[in-house]
Amino acid sequence: MNVLILGSGGREHAFAWKIAKSSSCNQLFIAPGNAGTAEVGTNINIEVNDFESIKEFVLAENIELVLVGPEDPLVNGIYNFFKEDKQLMNISLIGPSKEGAQLEGSKQFAKEFMFRHNIPTAKYQAFTKDNLAEGYTFLESLEAPYVLKADGLAAGKGVLILNDLQEAKDELKAMVADAKFGTASSTVVIEEFLDGIELSVFVLTDGDSYKILPSAKDYKRIGEGNTGLNTGGMGAISPVPFADRFYIEKVEREIIKPTVEGLKKDNIEYKGFIFIGLINVKGEPKVIEYNVRMGDPETEVVIPRIKSDLLNLLKGIGDGTFSEKDLEISEEVATTIILVSGGYPESYEKGKQITGIEKVSDSIVFHAGTKQEGEVVKTNGGRVIALTSFGENMNDSLKKSFDSAEKIAFEGKYFRKDIGFDL
Repeated sequence: MNVLILGSGGREHAFAWKIAKSSSCNQLFIAPGNAGTAEVGTNINIEVNDFESIKEFVLAENIELVLVGPEDPLVNGIYNFFKEDKQLMNISLIGPSKEGAQLEGSKQFAKEFMFRHNIPTAKYQAFTKDNLAEGYTFLESLEAPYVLKADGLAAGKGVLILNDLQEAKDELKAMVADAKFGTASSTVVIEEFLDGIELSVFVLTDGDSYKILPSAKDYKRIGEGNTGLNTGGMGAISPVPFADRFYIEKVEREIIKPTVEGLKKDNIEYKGFIFIGLINVKGEPKVIEYNVRMGDPETEVVIPRIKSDLLNLLKGIGDGTFSEKDLEISEEVATTIILVSGGYPESYEKGKQITGIEKVSDSIVFHAGTKQEGEVVKTNGGRVIALTSFGENMNDSLKKSFDSAEKIAFEGKYFRKDIGFDL
């Protein structure tokens, strides 16, 4: 079949790398893609939110399946765009409906959904500039640290965790009254702080049945020891050592089943990935957030551990055979570390020449922020390359990724050398 993947990051390169191996894959296109996706498929210069151009391309190239990588087009309703169009309605699109995408598009919607379906999460309240004083009062009722979340999409930067009450009040005002994160923070969710180790569990569903993908843990802070500013992710590990079979069974019972059944009860169409961001509080899993797509860099460790044909699984979502498909997972540990541009996550320069990729032999090189100019690969984003390795244990796997990181060079290259330190 002919397949189109939407997106341009490490996640999309991992998807493309895996789908290109499928015997069912005839032609593979990535829009807009990067220098890495060009090695396994054909890059198409179409932006992910340009639905009309995507439609033209899908019809012209007889695309049978569209896999949506990032959250923006999902929140903007690409699923509904396909289902409401007579020419597109029979093409399989992997991703939730616009309403389903509100699980990520609105923190308040997600919290209301969790409370409605008795899914364990932190207590919360939502505030706007119209009830700012009530927001101050709610903050006073909580113990530090204080968690403030912009309701809408803020490119992973809309969550603040603050230790000082006055600073929390000032930031609340900056978010709702002064539009610190634009319209994304016109509503702010304040919630109690949960103390524990974070992990992510990923589910693929056709809306009825589901399959649980490998667990993973990513590292968001730029600095070692989880210090400094938040980033899109500096590395990831799969599986998470404490998330054994019994723990995942508990997650399935208390969180995954109620989530999938809750979507059905609420008549929300959902055919795609559910990323459940969890925190392990003294052995009890609680939901921090939902994402409605795979994470990045978690995809770069989760997808390589899937031994089954991924395209065959996705095809099953479209043709109603998903529940019959087998999902086989590798026992090996996968780790990825991210090479980033100097200055990231604040201002950084693009267009730096990357050398040494061809010297990497023990890791899979997933391109994130890269572009091809003639024979030369250059940096084209903050997170540049993900290096994924396999091993019998975490340390064995990490050593391969760190060794590979030393072989690749570009001006300003930086990576964290402590991924997995807390496990």
